[in-house]
Amino acid sequence: MKPPVLAALDLVDEALHDAILTKAAQLARLDDAPLAVATVLPDFGLSMVGTYFPADTAQRALADASVRLHALTDRILPGLPVSHIVTQGAIYHEILEQADRIGAGLIVMGAHRPELADYLLGPNAARVLRHARCSVFVLRDPG
Repeated sequence: MKPPVLAALDLVDEALHDAILTKAAQLARLDDAPLAVATVLPDFGLSMVGTYFPADTAQRALADASVRLHALTDRILPGLPVSHIVTQGAIYHEILEQADRIGAGLIVMGAHRPELADYLLGPNAARVLRHARCSVFVLRDPG
């Protein structure tokens, strides 16, 4: 079996959902590789802010993200077998961690339009590019 393609999505930023999922599916088909789709939620439970939320907030957020991720892949990639990954933590770290865990051969992700502070690529995309053990395909935000 070929190494999977990992598509990393930010559920909040919808601008690149179609492009990321379509490109990841296309690249997976070219290699006859499985497709995994991941999203990462912030790890607010460990911070001081987390003390202001009910104890089950993180679990409810993860469950909601899973439902949204499944709905998104069902809409954009109907009938295509996809593994869904919903995790929590630092975005770039979790993308790298999940890519290593599944033995990804390629990560497909988006990058926000750069601002002065992170010119060229968004900070998460840049970190994933620098530290990934596999190839990374970055799609630009058209905005």
